[in-house]
Amino acid sequence: MRHSISVLAGAAFVTAMACGGGGEQAADGGTLSGAIEIDGSSTVYPISEAMAEEFQIANPETRVAVGVSGTGGGFKRFCAGETDVSNASRPIKDEEAAECRANGVEFTEVRVAWDGLSVVTNPANDFVQCLTTEELKRVWEPGSTVDNWSQVRSGFPDKPLTLYGPGTDSGTFDYFTEAIVGEEDASRPDYTASEDDNVLVQGVQGDPGALGYFGFAYYEENADRLKLLGVDGGTGCIQPSVEAIESQTYAPLSRPLYIYVSDRGLAKPQVEAFVEFHLQEGADLVRSVGYIPLQPEQYAEELAKVRQLASGAAETAPAGEAPVDEAPAGEDTTAVQ
Repeated sequence: MRHSISVLAGAAFVTAMACGGGGEQAADGGTLSGAIEIDGSSTVYPISEAMAEEFQIANPETRVAVGVSGTGGGFKRFCAGETDVSNASRPIKDEEAAECRANGVEFTEVRVAWDGLSVVTNPANDFVQCLTTEELKRVWEPGSTVDNWSQVRSGFPDKPLTLYGPGTDSGTFDYFTEAIVGEEDASRPDYTASEDDNVLVQGVQGDPGALGYFGFAYYEENADRLKLLGVDGGTGCIQPSVEAIESQTYAPLSRPLYIYVSDRGLAKPQVEAFVEFHLQEGADLVRSVGYIPLQPEQYAEELAKVRQLASGAAETAPAGEAPVDEAPAGEDTTAVQ
């Protein structure tokens, strides 16, 4: 099954059509039911969307809500105890982990896939095939005044340069700035920013002078609307591909993708089952939405970590504690695409 990563604007959560069937059993022998709350990275969203669809088909009495508020926004909710799982396109920051600890939220980091950042231009651009990391740094670093392609490289034409990239809550923004500029969150502010990668795709597609970046899966989904550039990090020009990302030869713009799972979440049978499903069924579904799966032994390692935390969560959960399956009253659960 090929899952599209195009997301309907305003979608609050993913609701799969229940196709019948018995569903998995909870640890006590009953049928799984209840809500699972997920938020975070727009890059990881398509993976969670695919997992949610398949999990709910197998377990029609569950409801998986997947929000898209960016990696940083997702961690805010996660560390406040509002979500069970947080999607992330970068590791959790020290200050975010401290906030989780302050709120009594224990968690584990789980790798789920590989991704490569794609640097793209408008298809009408016929003069650039590859940019060096130094050229990208000069364009994107704080204080940069580069606004014409002729300033990027000698010999490029005198054409306006306009920039498109993720917003500051995005883990992709964090990763790109650290890898290219050399300091996380260090970026010029005068560019079209969005947490919605589809908005960036549309912007680059409609602007002849555009230069942008986002996850490889969004390029793959829109390859006929964009021009993919190679990146030269000092060892020659390499374009992102499944093989280059998996082998880490597309450096320095290959990265792992994560979900973070809380102990409170894993105390709920439906959440534990969902995360195990995520890791056991991950390879095929991850590839179906354009990302690169881990090796089988790597998924097994991640599954062992989750089961260890789940065991501890079950032992420490207060007796009779009921899981909170609904969002707090009045909360806007609209996914920010």
